[in-house]
Amino acid sequence: MFNPFKRKEDENKMRESGRMPPGQSLTQRFPVLHYGPIPSVDLTTWTFKFWGLVEQPLTLTWEEFNQLPKTTIKMDLHCVTRWSMFDTEWEGVLINTIIDKGLLKIKPEAKFVVQHAEYGYTTNLPLSVMLQDNFLLATHYNNQPLSADHGYPLRGVVGAIPGRDDLETPYLWKGAKWIRGLEFISEDRQGFWEQAGYHNEADVWKEQRTQW
Repeated sequence: MFNPFKRKEDENKMRESGRMPPGQSLTQRFPVLHYGPIPSVDLTTWTFKFWGLVEQPLTLTWEEFNQLPKTTIKMDLHCVTRWSMFDTEWEGVLINTIIDKGLLKIKPEAKFVVQHAEYGYTTNLPLSVMLQDNFLLATHYNNQPLSADHGYPLRGVVGAIPGRDDLETPYLWKGAKWIRGLEFISEDRQGFWEQAGYHNEADVWKEQRTQW
């Protein structure tokens, strides 16, 4: 239940602890924000693809993807629209897990990754950020499968891991809902919101919201 007094108290605690980036406010609910309609999903035909600057393109079915070792991460989420949620729990697959399993070998000239989602939606990140411990190809949120409006069956999610100041933390839009593939490239290529004027790097601590 929404409690404005508890919300303000928790928000002050997060500011005092240094976990609240500038310009953000705490939310007690998980807002639903996305461009376009929620896609329908048929898991019998669903696939996830890795291509571009890789030694061998890889396509995984839903069953194959779910055979990969899963990782559970607790992260703080920060949205460019100025809300933050803390200690959210996500389960999914790290890209490094797929590499370690020998399924994916990225070429040395790959420096950036474009996330491709349903309806042609894209967003971009440096490969170095995608390989961090705070970027997850997530299937579950708070011990439950993703809901349709939060990216079922799979979404990219990126956030801040408390105590891990070594990790770059972009705003939440840099993890695509309804993600269907990763394209590895040598030169950066802006995605949907980046082309519309959102900041290309989107560092939450530097308040990089727009390009201007």
